[in-house]
Amino acid sequence: MKAMILAAGRGNRMRPLTDQVPKPLLEAGGRPLIQYHLERLAAADIRDVVINHAHLGEQIEAALGDGSRFGVHIRYSPEQTALETGGGIFKALPLLGPDPFLVINGDIWSDIDPIGLHLAGTDLAHLVLVDNPPHHPSGDFILTGGRVRVEGDQDERERERRLTFSGVGVYSPSLFAGCRPGAFALAPLLRDAMAQGRVGGEHHRGYWLDIGTPERLADLDRLLRE
Repeated sequence: MKAMILAAGRGNRMRPLTDQVPKPLLEAGGRPLIQYHLERLAAADIRDVVINHAHLGEQIEAALGDGSRFGVHIRYSPEQTALETGGGIFKALPLLGPDPFLVINGDIWSDIDPIGLHLAGTDLAHLVLVDNPPHHPSGDFILTGGRVRVEGDQDERERERRLTFSGVGVYSPSLFAGCRPGAFALAPLLRDAMAQGRVGGEHHRGYWLDIGTPERLADLDRLLRE
């Protein structure tokens, strides 16, 4: 399986840190955030990696090179302006090939193991969900019986089963059928696939952090150094 790391975001909530350094190169525990992803992919024997970039993207290429230092082979998908999650993946499809591929948000840190992540049957996506963090208490989707849905029964028990999308998923290129070049979000494509019953998922109960603010970056740095 090939993998893509999404690294084109501007990181406005991380300013002023991201005024001079792209968000994936911000360090925690003495290493750039994106390096943890590369090392985990290599450990899972996922060697072919695509990285998109926009803001200060030349720094990412200079820092990571061809990836051999991390045990992977990196190809880049540069964007003049960020194309959002869906548009960025769609632009990179020629590099990702015809088979299902793994996508990881560059601004998370987790111990999610890529080994075993796959699409089942005719699914278009498989999402890793996590417990709702304090900054996102309402969650994103409902996971029931290994299937991911947007809505369920409108009772308290159903609402309690809502989980947050981790930013880690496996996608079929067919998920992007009919899309056109340009900036667009991934979420509407996923919701359409959920409505068709073609999105599987799993609940990861280990470590996961959305590194969306300088405070959360500092929290991760303390965690890793401890």
